[in-house]
Amino acid sequence: MSGTILRTVRTGRLDLVPLGPAHAEEMTGVLADPALHAFIGGAPLTAPELRARYERLAAGSPDPAVLWCNWVVRLRDEDRLTGTVQATVGDGGRLAEVAWVVGTDWQGRGIAREAAGALVGHLAGQGVRTVLAHVHPEHEASAAVARAAGLAPTGEEQDGEIRWRLDFPR
Repeated sequence: MSGTILRTVRTGRLDLVPLGPAHAEEMTGVLADPALHAFIGGAPLTAPELRARYERLAAGSPDPAVLWCNWVVRLRDEDRLTGTVQATVGDGGRLAEVAWVVGTDWQGRGIAREAAGALVGHLAGQGVRTVLAHVHPEHEASAAVARAAGLAPTGEEQDGEIRWRLDFPR
């Protein structure tokens, strides 16, 4: 699975490009709005901090049973990075926990919905059977993205967030 899962994924408007340290400079601007951290906590990272984070992510999980898959989201028409999507894949490639973020300047344009849907479809094509996401109960936009990607709320909570789930037929 690891040989094919982390590759560029194309949609009608977007390229999901495997994330690397070279993306840190542009992504620093994309993720600069403190409002992006309202539900997840923390604060925007500086370019050197983001580069160090991306270096760790690109190096991969220290657990050989877990695969870290991170993509930057490029809006082709503008040739700009607009956000990220990620999947942590485990359970022998059958389970993925996903997340997404789109910079404030690009929100409200369906980018998160398109990127998350492409990510979920890509994971299904790689043999993932269950997709999970954790969404803050007051984050209506993120809940709409999860719903559009086919996930449904489970009613379970973890760290103050609602667990969403999608199971693909076996």
